[in-house]
Amino acid sequence: MDKSIVVTVPHDLGADAAKSRVAKEIERLRTDYLDKIARSEVSWSGNKADMRVSALGQTLTAQFDVQNDSLRIEVRLLGILSSLLSKTQDRLIDSVKSSLRIERAPSKS
Repeated sequence: MDKSIVVTVPHDLGADAAKSRVAKEIERLRTDYLDKIARSEVSWSGNKADMRVSALGQTLTAQFDVQNDSLRIEVRLLGILSSLLSKTQDRLIDSVKSSLRIERAPSKS
């Protein structure tokens, strides 16, 4: 059974700066990790990216939607990978916030 993780991270960078960071981080992940153990491809259309990663007969797809004030990521785990959903979701949220550093700054009172 296929399952999805949806993560929305608010930011105050604007779409262009956030997209730049997202694109840079995706390429770093592909170069440093994914393409060493799997086949990955990414295609951008405006501020939206589609990513597909395949390894050992399993596939993961992700969509990134960069908006002016938030980043929405939907990761779809297919087949056996869907059983990893609960372990993956919290880690994905933490990684996105940490790696992309696009969290909204706390407001000053």
